[in-house]
Amino acid sequence: MGQRPKTLTPNQSPAHRFGYTLREFREARCYSLRGLAQRAYMSHSKLQKWEEGARQPRDRAEVELVDSLLNAGGVLVHLWERIGSDQPEDARVSVSVPHVSVASAGLARAAYQQAASDEGIFVPARLRDGSVIFVALDRRTMLRGGVGVGAAAALGTGTPAMADSGVVQSLKQPARSAAAYSGTPVEHLKVARRLLIDNDNLLGPRHAIAAVREHIDAIKELRREAKGADRQSLMELQTQYAEFASWLYQDLGDFDSAEFWLDRAFQWSHTVGDGDLTSYVMARKAQLAGEKRDLVDVVDLAEAAQRMARPRSRLAAVARTYESYGHALRGERTDSERAIEDVRNALDRVSSDTTPWGVWLNEQYVDVHRAQGLEVLGRHTEAAEVFTAAIETLPEGYHRDRGVYMARAAVAHAGAGSPEQAATVGIQALTVANDTGSGRIMRELVRLDKALVPWQRQPEVADFRENFDTVLAHEA
Repeated sequence: MGQRPKTLTPNQSPAHRFGYTLREFREARCYSLRGLAQRAYMSHSKLQKWEEGARQPRDRAEVELVDSLLNAGGVLVHLWERIGSDQPEDARVSVSVPHVSVASAGLARAAYQQAASDEGIFVPARLRDGSVIFVALDRRTMLRGGVGVGAAAALGTGTPAMADSGVVQSLKQPARSAAAYSGTPVEHLKVARRLLIDNDNLLGPRHAIAAVREHIDAIKELRREAKGADRQSLMELQTQYAEFASWLYQDLGDFDSAEFWLDRAFQWSHTVGDGDLTSYVMARKAQLAGEKRDLVDVVDLAEAAQRMARPRSRLAAVARTYESYGHALRGERTDSERAIEDVRNALDRVSSDTTPWGVWLNEQYVDVHRAQGLEVLGRHTEAAEVFTAAIETLPEGYHRDRGVYMARAAVAHAGAGSPEQAATVGIQALTVANDTGSGRIMRELVRLDKALVPWQRQPEVADFRENFDTVLAHEA
C-alpha cells in the first residue's frame, strides 16, 4: 500500500503554499511524484519535500521547468519568489496568473484591498481540459493578476460592501487592557466568540477568520500573566477558539488548515481536562474526515469519539451521526442506515444533556446527514427530497447552511437525472456562495458542474454553467 501524502497547511508559510499548489497542479495533470520528477530531471525525494514544505526550492530554473511541465502559467514561479523574499514589492517580477475578464478586475482589487487578512486564499480555477482545481495563491498575486469578483467572494475575501460590515470589524481588535471593559478581558473574548458564531451562518467565514486568529493570540498573551483558575479558563477559551477557527477554515474549503486547527484544539483540550470538549473535538475530526471523503479515517475517528464520550450522551450521538456518513462513503448501506436510526432514536434522550457541545443535534440535522449518505450511496431521488425538505424548514439567518443544502440537493437532482431542476437549484446555491464565501458550497458546485456536462446544451444547464464559469479563474 502506498504511503498517504502528508497533510499540507498552505496558510502556515509561503513554502507550504507553494507545496500545496504544486500538488494541486500535479494531480490535476495526472502526474505521479516519480513521473514528474523524472520529467524534471530531479530526484523523487526532492520533489516530495517541495510539496511537503520540508525543503525550499533553491534553483529558479528547476521551478520554471516544473511550472512549464505542469502548464501552471507562472503561478508556481511567483509563489516560489514569495518564499523568504525580502525584496521590495516593486522589485519583484510580475508573472501571469489565471486570467479573468477585465470588467471584474477592478471590483476584485477593491475587495482584496479591504480584506482583513494577508493570508493566502483559495481560488477555484478551470483548467484547459475543463476540470476545476482549488489553487492556493497569496493576496498579492490576486491583486496583480485580477480575479473575478465572484471568485473573490466565494473563496474568502468578499465584496467591498461586506468588508465594511461593522459587526465583524468591531471585533477585530483583541482585548488588551482589563480597565477598558465593563467586565474582564476573558468575558469580552467570550462575548466576541459568541457574536462571531452567531454571524457565521449569515456572513460566512471570510471575515471572522482574522478576528479569531487575533483573539487566539490575545488569549496567549493573557495567559502569560494569569495564574490558577484564570489560566485554566483562558486555556479552555483558547481551545474553543481553535475549534471555531477549524470550522471557519472548513467552511472556507481549506481542509488542510481546518485539520491543523483541530489538531491544536485536540492537543489543548487535554490540558484543560474537559472530557466533553475533547470528545467533541474528536467528533469534529470525524466530521472533517467525512467532508474530505476520507474512506480510511472517518469511521475510525467517529468510533473513537464515541468511546471517549459519556455513554448515551449527546456527543456520543453526534459522533454516531458522522459514523453513519462514513459507512455510506464506504458503500456500507446497512451499517449507515443502522447508525442514523440509532441517532434518531436517541434524540429525545439526549435533549436533556447539559453539555454545551452539539446542541444543534436535532431531527433536521440528522435528516441532512441521512441525505448525504443517501446521495453517496446512489439513492439520488431520496436524497434530493430530504435536502429539499430541510431547506424549507431552515430558520431565518441560516443563509450559508441553506446554500450548502441547496448545492447538495442540486448534485442529487443531477444524479437522479433531473438536470433542469439541478441547474435551477445550483444557481440559487451559487448566489449564497457569493454572499457568504463558503468554499464548501463551491466544492459541491464543482461536482455539479461536472455532473451536468451530459446535458450542457439544455438552456437551464447552459445558464448555470455560464454563471458558474464567471466566478472561476481560468487557465491562460
